[in-house]
Amino acid sequence: MKILLTGGGGFIGRNLFEHLSRDHHVLVPTHAELDLTDNRAVDAWFGGHEIDAVVHGAVRPGHRAARDPSRQLWSNLRMFFNIARNGDRFGRLVFLSSGAVYDTRDALVRVAEDRLGASVPEDDHGLSKYAIARYLEAFGPQGRPCVVELRLFGVFGPYEDYGIRFISNAICRALYDLPITLRQDRRFSYLFIKDLMPVIDWALAGQPAYVAYNVAPDWTDSLHDLGVAVSRCSRKGTPVIVANDGYGLEYSANNARLRTEVPSLRFTPTEAAVDRLFRWYADHRSEIDRSRLDADQ
Repeated sequence: MKILLTGGGGFIGRNLFEHLSRDHHVLVPTHAELDLTDNRAVDAWFGGHEIDAVVHGAVRPGHRAARDPSRQLWSNLRMFFNIARNGDRFGRLVFLSSGAVYDTRDALVRVAEDRLGASVPEDDHGLSKYAIARYLEAFGPQGRPCVVELRLFGVFGPYEDYGIRFISNAICRALYDLPITLRQDRRFSYLFIKDLMPVIDWALAGQPAYVAYNVAPDWTDSLHDLGVAVSRCSRKGTPVIVANDGYGLEYSANNARLRTEVPSLRFTPTEAAVDRLFRWYADHRSEIDRSRLDADQ
C-alpha cells in the first residue's frame, strides 16, 4: 500500500513512519515540499502521486512550547479540507483527532463517541477537531474515501517533547536526579504509542462500522501514580511532588466501540510501558537537553 503520512516529523508521526514503513511505501513530504494549507499545492501533489491511503496527523501546535500558536483554526481546517477535497484520488483516510473534540473546559470522564456536540469547544485546537468531526459524520464508514477518525487522548512514547509532556519529562528529570513535579493530580486515558500501531493497521485495512472511535486503554492513570511508576523505574526513590491538593479535570475515554470491533486489542500495562520508555530515554540520555527540564508541569 502507498500511504501519504502528514505530520511525519512530529512525535506520533515519527513512530507511525517507523511502523508503517516496514510493510508499506510511506511518503512523508516536509512542509517545504508540500504546504498543506495551500490548496493548489495539495492538488498538484495528488495529481503527481498515486496514493492508496492518507494518514493525516499534521496539526498546527498550540502548546506552550510552540514557536507560533496563532492561526490554529485556520491552519488545521485548511490542511484537512485540502486533503479531503482530493478524496477521489485515494481509497481511505485515517484522521488523527483528539479528545479535545468533546470540549475540555469540563471534565471528560470515560466519555463515549456520542458525547460529540454536548458542548462546542471554545479553543482553536478543539474547535478545528470538532468542525472536522461534524463534517466526517456525513461520509459514513463506507464512503469514498472510507474515513476513520481516531480520537486520541493522552499518548506517550519515544520522540515526544520531554520539555512539556509529563511522563517523558518525569523520566528525564529522574535520570538527572531531579524531583518529579506536578501542579495538581489529574486522571488521564494515557495510551502507549506502540499500542496505537495495531489500531492504525486496522483503520487502514478493516471494515469499520462507524466513522469515529476513541482510542484509549481499558483503565485510567493519575499523574501522581505515573510519577511513582517512574520513580520505581529509576530505582533511586525519586520524590514525586504535587503542588496543590485534589484533582484537576479528568480527561478519559470509553473505548467500548473500538473494543467491540477489534476485540483482539491488547494494551501494555502502565508500569511496563513506563519501564520501556524509561529504558529508551536512558539509552538516548546524550540527546536530552537538561535546561528544558526546569519548566513547571
